[in-house]
Amino acid sequence: MNTNPHLGDRKFIIGGFFVLIVFVYIFRLFYIQVIDKSYTLKAQQNAFQYLVDYPQRGVIYDRKGKYMVKNEPSYDLMVTPKLVKGCDTMALCQTLDITKEEFLRRIKKACQAPNSPRKQSVFEKQMSSQRYATLQEKLYLFKGFYPVSRSVRKYPKPIAAHLLGYVGEVNKAITEKDTMYRDGDYIGISGLEKSYETELRGVKGERIIIKNVHNKEIGSYMDGQYDRAAIMGKPLYATIDMELQEYGEKLMKGKKGAIVAIDPSTGEVLCIISAPSYDPNLFIGSKERAKNYPVLNTDSTLPLINRALQGMYPPGSTFKLIDALIGQDEGVINRDTRYHCSGGYPPMGNKPKCHGVHTLDLVNAVAQSCNAYFSYTFHDITSQNKFPMYVDGYNNWRNKVMTFGPGTHLGTDLPYDKPGNVPSAGYYDKVFGKGRWFGNTIVSLGIGQAELTLVPLQMANVVAIIANHGYYYVPHSIRGIGTDKHLDKKYKEKHYVAVTKEEYYTNVIDGMQKCFEPGGTGYYSRIPGIVACGKTGTAENPHGKSHAVFMCFAPRENPKIAIACIIENAGFGGTWAAPIVSLMVEKYLTGKVTRPELEKKMEAVDLIHGKNLLTKEFH
Repeated sequence: MNTNPHLGDRKFIIGGFFVLIVFVYIFRLFYIQVIDKSYTLKAQQNAFQYLVDYPQRGVIYDRKGKYMVKNEPSYDLMVTPKLVKGCDTMALCQTLDITKEEFLRRIKKACQAPNSPRKQSVFEKQMSSQRYATLQEKLYLFKGFYPVSRSVRKYPKPIAAHLLGYVGEVNKAITEKDTMYRDGDYIGISGLEKSYETELRGVKGERIIIKNVHNKEIGSYMDGQYDRAAIMGKPLYATIDMELQEYGEKLMKGKKGAIVAIDPSTGEVLCIISAPSYDPNLFIGSKERAKNYPVLNTDSTLPLINRALQGMYPPGSTFKLIDALIGQDEGVINRDTRYHCSGGYPPMGNKPKCHGVHTLDLVNAVAQSCNAYFSYTFHDITSQNKFPMYVDGYNNWRNKVMTFGPGTHLGTDLPYDKPGNVPSAGYYDKVFGKGRWFGNTIVSLGIGQAELTLVPLQMANVVAIIANHGYYYVPHSIRGIGTDKHLDKKYKEKHYVAVTKEEYYTNVIDGMQKCFEPGGTGYYSRIPGIVACGKTGTAENPHGKSHAVFMCFAPRENPKIAIACIIENAGFGGTWAAPIVSLMVEKYLTGKVTRPELEKKMEAVDLIHGKNLLTKEFH
């Protein structure tokens, strides 16, 4: 008999240890089965299904509260390949109107990276409501498949395609970079849809549903306790005036070019037109986009290019406004300065040429757009004795020009804008040799030619600066986001340019007002009852007929609109660009047009194909 007292103590310790283990197991089982439902959920994966609820994208309104973009219902059919067992393949193919080979191809794709047999992925995109209803009736036959509610964009008016942009499916690069997206999700590709993707996309929700053995939904797990509701994207309140946008697109039909209008007091873009354009409804849904994109992409008129932001054009004589301001600021000209024009710029053998022989002061040189006057001005700005070398004078001119926007990205809220070009001294060093070029070598810059280019958005911003007498707000297309209509503060900051003296702007604006008076280049486009200030331009084009350019703001006091128009291969700015701008200004400021004959003429002319629908003439 063992009389060791320690053995009795050890027996109680070992017994207590086993009791503790049993208690821990009992408690753990109770916790798993009664308290923590997540383990029950995992144990019943075959009965449960996690469904993503996709939010509707935020809608877009114009400045008057009218819908520019809204949503309509659509549906995607999802598949989990691992669960596709006993599926009636032929019935599914008939419902979706696809072949068996296409069915197998899609299943194979759903099993390949970044997808997997155990992951849900899109099998059929953007089904119509009718097809969805048919599918719902037969869903019990299609194990492993389930529909999810989506939405597609709808455009009440077929306008502003370049401004609004479009939505498309994310690619692999995006899903790998951003965890917010997965295969089959949609994202803004261009325009406002891209710029404001974060605000528009909303937040995904999730539902956990219970399904029976026939693949039919029988209810929500725990009455939806673990579900998350989708949150719709925020609404955008655009600065665009839909009526002005639609009217401008109507006038630009049959023409290539762009129009941009800005409210100079805020920087709000009132319209942004690129012509030719296209109906944004052509890009609704992946199938429609796949069918229509190649057609538009191969169109010789290039309707997919946003000329308002990406068309880099010589500004022609409209650039003289900047030189007039810089020339006064540098002290080389004033209101009374006169230069003689003998049909062109005399020091270079009357090149650049001019349209008359005259001796004008600054105000009339602006009104009549004298090439010789502004060739002298450019030469004198860049060749001042205060600069040790000519390149220093040129860089001084260039730096001041760039404060007006040319050669820079303005910081607008629209994507893919180009900066235009103000050629650098280094560029001319390569072309002519260092120290071998001077004011007369590159004098065409003074009249907005040579290598100088602006995009139409910059042109409109330049005339907004003049309307404001020396400052601008960053041009933007959205005036508010969400129900509180907040706006990034950067769009409320004034940006001052290199020339700020009131007197200099008054002299230039006097000349712009005289543009619409007898003898001015825009006289035939004067607007009844409105004091407007404008400037014509004819931008030489090495590839064909010159481009027509026109800038304008109105009214002179408390300007409400600053607008720029360029029409490719249309000749003189006063012939087509100025009338179209004057009609748009009148329409915006008064709500009507009092010159119906001019309106009909602008609408009837198809400059692309050389047709006039009124006279039936062909060129």
